[in-house]
Formats: sequence, structure tokens, C-alpha cells
Amino acid sequence: MESDLTIAQAARLKPIAAIAADLGLHDDDLEPYGRYKAKLSLNTTERLSERPDAKYIVVTAITPTPLGEGKTTTTVGLGQALGKIGKRPLVAIRQASQGPVFGIKGGAAGGGYAQVVPMEDLNLHLTGDFHAVAAAHNECAAFLDNHIYQGNALRIDPATVTWRRVLDVNDRALRQIAQGLGGKANGPVRETGFDITAASEVMAILALATGRRDLRERLGRIFLAQDVDGNPITAEQIGAAGMMAALLKDALLPNLLQTLENTPALVHAGPFGNIAHGNSSIVADQIGRKLGDYLITEAGFGADLGAEKFFNIKCRASRMAPDAAVLVTTIRALKAHSGQFRIVAGRALPAALVAENLDALRGGMPNMIKQIENVRLHGVPVVVAVNHFPTDTAAEIALVREAALAAGATEAVVSKVFAEGGAGGVELAEAVVRAAEIGASFRFLYELDAPIKEKIATIATKIYGASGVTFEPTAERAIRDFTRLGFDKLPICMAKTHLSLADNPALHGRPSGFTVTIRDVRASVGAGFLYPLAGQMMTMPGLGSSPGGLRVDIDEQGRINGLN
Repeated sequence: MESDLTIAQAARLKPIAAIAADLGLHDDDLEPYGRYKAKLSLNTTERLSERPDAKYIVVTAITPTPLGEGKTTTTVGLGQALGKIGKRPLVAIRQASQGPVFGIKGGAAGGGYAQVVPMEDLNLHLTGDFHAVAAAHNECAAFLDNHIYQGNALRIDPATVTWRRVLDVNDRALRQIAQGLGGKANGPVRETGFDITAASEVMAILALATGRRDLRERLGRIFLAQDVDGNPITAEQIGAAGMMAALLKDALLPNLLQTLENTPALVHAGPFGNIAHGNSSIVADQIGRKLGDYLITEAGFGADLGAEKFFNIKCRASRMAPDAAVLVTTIRALKAHSGQFRIVAGRALPAALVAENLDALRGGMPNMIKQIENVRLHGVPVVVAVNHFPTDTAAEIALVREAALAAGATEAVVSKVFAEGGAGGVELAEAVVRAAEIGASFRFLYELDAPIKEKIATIATKIYGASGVTFEPTAERAIRDFTRLGFDKLPICMAKTHLSLADNPALHGRPSGFTVTIRDVRASVGAGFLYPLAGQMMTMPGLGSSPGGLRVDIDEQGRINGLN
């Protein structure tokens, strides 16, 4: 089979104006960026307010291996498949971060014959939203340091500054740095560091804002530091929030693209699923629900991360509830969750992993069962999609289907959208339609007025399956401070490894008897959540020994090659 990039570059794209016209959009609704992508006006939702809301489907997954299990591919393919059965679908996915694209994970456009195109544009800059987020974030950092340097009228305690800088590059050398070296003219010396742009609170705000006013208010509430009396210092107080909103004016507008089969695709915002809340933007979903009869949105990593945050953070902010969920799994990942195999990205899979092995499959199946339970805890019907590989056997597929149905999935079907596009997802599309007709009795996992520790423990025990939670002294101090400052009524956005239900990536399957360790808690007050750091989470990833960027180049005609 040809590479993703070769397939994408051979696609016959419609002009984006034609995609928009098919949706009933007007010229005034579009801000074109070339022939094949455009931004959508926020006024579109108001103009189309009388249209009924589309069915709202969230795509999540089991705990992935380092190779990923095809969640974006399934999201895109499901959208294409719904078109094959006469529905009017849209898909909504996150934008790609340069860190994973040039690192180990690769691009974020889907794969095979289920991709959003232009694939190169989606993976490299798109319409510049990531750069706008980084600019707004770092201007705020500069304003904060300048205020302290220029007399510090707000009496900010430099030791309490929590606002780091961001860069959309996997650069481990910047995780911890000292700033202000070289003399008094460069400002006070203090330790700080960089996070990746996808982990920026500004990115989370962009994804969770419901409009311009909400964006501006959230930016003003960003918590930066404390004064010498322990009072919070915000972006509004240092005069940075208005400037940040101006830098994000165009970035707030969702991007309209298309799939290989010309299904409309909304690509907007890119918060990481293990560090941040891992979902595309509310404004994209608001518009998308008025443009078709099914909106398929993706939540990052497994149901213990992106979907839990979709339910308890994004749905709270948007006041939109899903009608159904799709849980993506693969036979090879379930075998890997038995603990019998070691998967390393870039290396050949163990031969025993791709041979029929029902014992290994049974050993890893509890992970899928737990993730089904995690979705159903929120009252949402779930369809299991088995992302098909040629090495899957009929006996293995039958075993997965049996276990999924026993765990409470409405259906479990094989998806072949990678190899066959929309035609390979018709059975999945029909199952999703049936699940959406059942409808959800949606509920949140916890109440916002519960204490911070109780909310963290609820997620750890009910979603991860932990026996308890341990809080290190730094986390204890942060929780006391945030409770005193009135931040304790915010939802929780757990920063945890995506490679395990536990906070230890070495624990496969459905671990039990483990304790989640919270080593710190940070406040994203503008975004509207607290994020505890569970285990050894890094907010700035590093490059591997053979990063994907080594293979990316252009030819004499300017065509990009080497992306995956």
C-alpha cells in the first residue's frame, strides 16, 4: 500500500468554496487561505441557529501502544462512511503540533484512505494558529517579567511565578532553565522553563472558549503568580489580556478542510491529550452541529484521558452532550496489553504479536473492558470499532466482539477505513447511527463543589482503577493555596501517561492495587481547570534517537516528502 503522503497528494480535492457551498455556507462565512482551506466566521452559528443540532459522536480509544491505534483514522473514516449511507456528516479533529510531527508520532491527519487533506498543510502550520498561541503566551510572559523589572507596582513575588514560556518543538534542553543571567539589565535571575505549545493554557483557552467575549474573559483570568501577600496575579492585572486577545483574533476561527472523499472537516485547536484536555475546539463543534446531521469529534488518547476530559471539562463548558461514543481498539494493542510483548516505535513488531494468539488477547482484553466501562460511567452508549490489520484472524475478532458486548458495548464491528476509505466503514457507520438513536443519559463524573482531593481521587479510582492517591508535599501546598484562592470549584484535568490506565507506563492491561502519585498541581484558571501532574509527566517532550523530521524534505517543485 502506498504511503499516507502519496495517497494524500494524489487526491482530487474540491475547492474549499465548493465544500462550503454544499454545507449551505455563504461567501461571507469564509476567509479563504488558498484554494483548499478556509476559516469560518463565528457569526455562522447565529445565522444557522434555527437548524436542528446534528447527532454528536465522540471517538475515543483503549489505552494505545506507542504506535497509536488509528483513532484519527477511524474518526475521518467514520465521517466518510456516514456519507456512504446517505447521511450529511462532518468531522472535527485537532490541529497537529510540530513536536509530534517531527518527533516519534508523526502527523495528525489520519491515515491510508481516511485522511484530512491537504495533509501537508494540516501537519505544517495550517493557518498559523499554533504560532498565534505561542506568540500570545510568550508576550504574556514578557509583560510579566517586564512588570517586575519596571518597579513591580503589583508587588509580585517572583518566587511564585508559574507562567512558563512555550515553543512548538520537542526540545528537552529547555525543560528547566535559568533566566535573567548576565546582569541587572536582564531582569532578576530565577529558574523557569518551557512547555510545548500544545500544553499552553492559551491553547486550552482557544479550545474551550465559546466566542470572542468568552475568549477575552478567560485570558484575563489567567493565573500567573502571587503577590507578597499571597493574592493572585492575573493577565488582566498586568495589562496583557487585551493584547493576547488581539493576537488570537483569527486563531479563534475554525479551519474548514476536507477528507479524501470530500467530507467536510473542521480542524481547530491542538491541546495535548495527556498533558492538556486533548479535544478540538468548542466553536468548531458549535458550527459543525449546525452544518450537517452527524458531527464526529475526536478525544485524545484513551477513554481515561481525552474522553474523560471531553465529558467533564469540554461538555461542561460547551453545554453540549454527546449522543454516542466510538471506542477504537486493535487486536495487536490488546495482545500488547497482556504484558507479553514490547513495542518500540520504529522497530519491527515481535513476530508472535502478529500471529494468532488468543491467550495473549484474553490477557489484554481487560483494558478494553475498563475503557468501555469508563464511557458508560458517563451514561453514553458506546460502539467498539476494531481497527483492522491484515494479520487479524476471524477467531481473534470474534473474541473481541464477544468481550465488548459482554462489557456493555451496543455493538462491536470491524473497521477497514484505512485500506478502503468510507466503504470500509459502512458497518461501523450503521452501528453508530443505531447507537445515537438509543441516545445518552449523560452525566458528569463528579460535582464541581467537591474538594480538590476528592475530585482527583474520584478520577483515579473510578476511571483508572487505582486503590488510592498519594499527594507529594508540593501538591499538598498547591492544593492548600488553590483552595484559599477560590480555585477549588474548577474541574480537574489530569496530566498522566497515555500508555497505561495507571500513572506508570509499565503497567499494562487493567492494572489493580496501584496508587496514583500526584507530584504537583497547577492552575489553568483562564481555561477553567486545575491540572495535577500524575507520575513523571513531561510538559516538554524530547526527540528520540531517530526523529521523524530527519526524513522530511522538499523537491525542486516544492513538493514535500517524508511526512507520515
